Amino acid sequence: MAPTTQILDKSIYKNAVAKLKEHNVVLPTFSELADPGSISSETRTALKDVDPNAPHPLNLYRCHWFNGPDGRGITEVPGYIEIPSSLSGTEARIIVMLGERFPMIGAHKVLAAYACLVPRLVTGAFDPEHARAIWPSTGNYCRGGIAISRILGCRGVAVLPEGMSRERFEWLEKWAADPTDIVRTPGTESNVKEIYDKCAELESIEGNVIINQFCEFGNYLGHLLCTGQAASKIYEHATAGRAASRLAAFISATGSAGTIAAGDHLKTAHGSEIVAVEAIECPTMLRGGYGEHNIQGIGDKHIPLIHNVMNTDCVIGISDRSSDGVYQLFNTDAGQRYLADRKAIDDKTLASFSSLGLSGIANVLAAAKYARHFGLGADDVVMTIATDNAALYKSQVEETSGGDFDALNAAETFGAHLSAIAGSELLDLTHRERQRIFNLGYYTWVEQQGVSVEDFDQRKDQSFWKGLRKNIAEWDGLIGDFNGEVGAA
Repeated sequence: MAPTTQILDKSIYKNAVAKLKEHNVVLPTFSELADPGSISSETRTALKDVDPNAPHPLNLYRCHWFNGPDGRGITEVPGYIEIPSSLSGTEARIIVMLGERFPMIGAHKVLAAYACLVPRLVTGAFDPEHARAIWPSTGNYCRGGIAISRILGCRGVAVLPEGMSRERFEWLEKWAADPTDIVRTPGTESNVKEIYDKCAELESIEGNVIINQFCEFGNYLGHLLCTGQAASKIYEHATAGRAASRLAAFISATGSAGTIAAGDHLKTAHGSEIVAVEAIECPTMLRGGYGEHNIQGIGDKHIPLIHNVMNTDCVIGISDRSSDGVYQLFNTDAGQRYLADRKAIDDKTLASFSSLGLSGIANVLAAAKYARHFGLGADDVVMTIATDNAALYKSQVEETSGGDFDALNAAETFGAHLSAIAGSELLDLTHRERQRIFNLGYYTWVEQQGVSVEDFDQRKDQSFWKGLRKNIAEWDGLIGDFNGEVGAA
């Protein structure tokens, strides 16, 4: 179950070297993506002429948090916004990392896709010459997988629910090598089991390799290092000169449980709590529930294998009615007029709200709920994340809104979904509650996916998760060796 750092098949390894040589690909190390300032000056100079939205090999060197607003230059501090207290209703500072600055897909899941495939590539576990990479997802991860696959010259297949936003499918139709490489499964955001069923069917076909973000520890480790260090950098920048500041919590919808791994880094570095977010309509962690919802990108009805549940401190539920409503408040003329006139929010801040997609808005609402529930003050900082931006959901919200959004709707939305945020649907986890949530994963991973009980249970111990970290340095060494082979080929 643990990721390998050994070369498994030398012939496949040689095929991979030849394929990347053919496509002029040099792989960045994980340490370079965590600290882009360490990328060579030659590469950074060459990047200036590369379109961030193109399937260009150098865009692999942009799979990090430090891209500038136009996606081109490297910034000293990753992009972030701060939510005004007039909106959050708390004195605590809510800081949001911006995933929209990642290349090609405008979402940070391209980092997860890279972190899942590249360790397989440099260990001879994936043959880009003959294998097809199957990317199961509810949207952004499979788009990231298609982008990475295309750069590496291999075939990528996106597997996602048919009810996801039209914008996701429009992107896939432009990037996929063939229309049959877009596989639609029944349902919407909550139907992860149907994705697994389709992957089991595809896995029976020779040459198909399932790269399942929910159980790939490269996903966990990529975010632990890259997202964790980026969040630390933002926190230090935002609190410079404010010695009394405290990082109270890192808040993230669980999704595949990759992003929330950054919380493990932040807890070690700053002592912050780790808070998981899910939809009230599908309260899997809160009370073993199920259902449908529209907070696209967060996944549910199961506990990902790579979720470090026993290190999670709190679970918060947010309704998709809240995320949909606040999306309209942020992205309509009537909503923005209300926020400007009645809440004195300035134009620059209003414009920044377009950086928040549905899951980002849910994370912000959860951050406000957490801060209010625990009575956090002006010295407390809560960090969260916007995986993608508002542009990916315009069609979806138009379809579900039921008509125009006017001034009265704006006032009602603010009152119902911002002013009225309360501590309900918030669970402060005891050890027993952590065990309960951990045990829910048994049904997916042991009974359905064939993970051994021993491998499943070892994840209870924090020594397992800390032991994974050595893989990063070992992978970086393998990437260096692999790049050397590509150069010599």
